[in-house]
Amino acid sequence: MITINGNAIPIPSSFGIGIQDISKAERNARGTMIIERITTKRKLELGWSYLSKTDLAALLTAVSPVTFTVVYPDAQTGANRSGTFYCGDRSAGMIDYRGGIPRYKDVKFSLIEC
Repeated sequence: MITINGNAIPIPSSFGIGIQDISKAERNARGTMIIERITTKRKLELGWSYLSKTDLAALLTAVSPVTFTVVYPDAQTGANRSGTFYCGDRSAGMIDYRGGIPRYKDVKFSLIEC
């Protein structure tokens, strides 16, 4: 469903797309709002209910560079879209620790288009 630098990542349990307009806005002397849309960017909200330590490690490694290429299904176009993104804060909770192996839950982070 989603690739980072050409490598498929585990299918997320939750996936949301935010479409953000980057604009410069000000009022002129008559009080009329003048808006200049500079660009439109995407913010992908990703979450996984459960991940093994191996999947989590691979996922965190994939998003550790400053920027990377992401291919994802875009809600606006209805097609796959590619862009350069960076990763926001990452969080993961541990379910348990069985036989010396941790399992993780509620893994979440956002990918923000550059």
